[in-house]
Amino acid sequence: MRKSHNGLDIRSKLWIEAGGEPVFGRGRRFLLEAIDSHGSINQAAQEVDISFRKAWGHIKAMEDRLGVKLVDRQTGGKNGGGAVLTIEARKFLKKYEAMEKGIQEIVDKRFKKVFRQAI
Repeated sequence: MRKSHNGLDIRSKLWIEAGGEPVFGRGRRFLLEAIDSHGSINQAAQEVDISFRKAWGHIKAMEDRLGVKLVDRQTGGKNGGGAVLTIEARKFLKKYEAMEKGIQEIVDKRFKKVFRQAI
């Protein structure tokens, strides 16, 4: 996140961990959004500039750590393969977006209070 006040920029990051291991953050959000957009893990991986193997690893890790299926996959064949987000994934993305927005509001408010005057 990035906000400007008095010519200064504030940035913050939000990620979710389970047992000290990353579960979800902006990069994985972008991956899920790209899967939703393209209907393909391979195309999504290309869009976010990671390998298919790494994308698959992220999906598996998210699903294992969250305990919920996020992506329904169909292997290739005569009609081709594909991937779609589950209802749970869509709900999770909305919750994460709400958290990001809330954190942004808190950070913006605090930043304006602390940096009211230029240095």
